[in-house]
Amino acid sequence: MRALAASVLAACGLIASACGGAGSGGAATGQAAPATAGSPQAQTTQETSPAEQSPGKQSPPKAKPLEGKVIVLDPGHNGNNYRHPEIINRQVDVLTEKKACDTTGTSTNNGYSEAAFTWDVSTRLAKILRERGATVKLTRSNNTGVGPCITERAAIGNKAGADAAISIHADGAGPRDHGFHIIMPKKINGPVDKVVAKSSRLGVDVRDAYRKGTGIPYSTYIGRNALDYRKDLGGLNLSTVPKIFIETGNMRNAGDAAKLSSPAFRQRIAVALANGLQHYLGT
Repeated sequence: MRALAASVLAACGLIASACGGAGSGGAATGQAAPATAGSPQAQTTQETSPAEQSPGKQSPPKAKPLEGKVIVLDPGHNGNNYRHPEIINRQVDVLTEKKACDTTGTSTNNGYSEAAFTWDVSTRLAKILRERGATVKLTRSNNTGVGPCITERAAIGNKAGADAAISIHADGAGPRDHGFHIIMPKKINGPVDKVVAKSSRLGVDVRDAYRKGTGIPYSTYIGRNALDYRKDLGGLNLSTVPKIFIETGNMRNAGDAAKLSSPAFRQRIAVALANGLQHYLGT
């Protein structure tokens, strides 16, 4: 996050020779008795196809666990932020202070950018959530643009009336620091106040699912039990829906960076986040 700047009845018919076993004047168990020549039964009997049989009751389709839920995903930063400092450095009001519209984000020592990482995880996560029935909206549509500003990111979640929103990031702390943490809002006598408690519950549910699903430990350098409360983030301060940030790991730590750089591990991250969101929305 730190800036650098988803009955075979027809086969047997009613013919004794086909089914066999006609003994002592009776039919084989479960079969119709063979008709005698000239009998009304022999004259009228014919095979009944499955399509002509009365259809049995069909079970209703299984409900999807997130049906009817709206989730907003906020992939941190954007791929071309670094090209437009005149846009991302513009100051915006986050109620507790003035901050830059957005930042470039960080990267691994091998040059894998936070913006590319957050976009990849978010698109994977969106697919999983949609498969589970949710309506998903993203705050940006690609990784080749600029912004949007942190104020706009919050507004997107608010306008959608999201049941939950999550901003996805990766940190850029010191090389010895590792692990993940969740950032949640504080009361600021502002719009976020009414969802602080719900955001906290969302944060704990996502934290537990993330730890279980990825094995990444709690942050060694910030927060308590991977939970950190802040009042300086516009994406939280301006939110009127339950919202959290997650710093999925430290891109400047070799161990964390290796995991975050792996497509297979990013899929694990997406599944873990989906599980956390589902747990929150199902309780």
